[in-house]
Amino acid sequence: MPAELLPGENLILKTHQHWIVLAKSLVIPLVLLVIAAIVDFTVRSGTGIAHFRTIVTLAAIAIAGLWLIVVWIRWQATAYTLTDQRIKIEAGVFGRSSKVIPIDRIQDCTTKQTLFGRMVGYGRVEVDAAGVQGAEVLDHLPHPAEFRDQVFVQSERRRGGAPSSAAPANPSGV
Repeated sequence: MPAELLPGENLILKTHQHWIVLAKSLVIPLVLLVIAAIVDFTVRSGTGIAHFRTIVTLAAIAIAGLWLIVVWIRWQATAYTLTDQRIKIEAGVFGRSSKVIPIDRIQDCTTKQTLFGRMVGYGRVEVDAAGVQGAEVLDHLPHPAEFRDQVFVQSERRRGGAPSSAAPANPSGV
């Protein structure tokens, strides 16, 4: 799905939540498939229900498959877009919500990462904007420090300053 940009707006970054969201969602289908395998190997064929083992196995595979499809669609339906003018947060499949934060209104951008998040490469970014109650949270964002740094760069450019690593030694000119 192409980003819907405003006239004169440039795309900096567009991403979805980190793949760890998908991996965490695999727990329930895997447990279901393990239970089906245990039932398949332990239940004898003479249970009174014809093809009981086959029914349990096929039901478990169908439920696990549907679960994974729903998780995949929900993962694809959450997008974070950073442009030179705004941050856009979109979520939802049937009902779609969209939040826009103008770059020039951003006051603070904070990252938080767990040890595991640092090892795998995801974290949480909290964006504080002027006139908004509380921070907007971008959870499970891949490479959160890179996103935060890009927000800072775009914010400084938008405000008329250019972020530079080499500040003059004597800014007063004396």
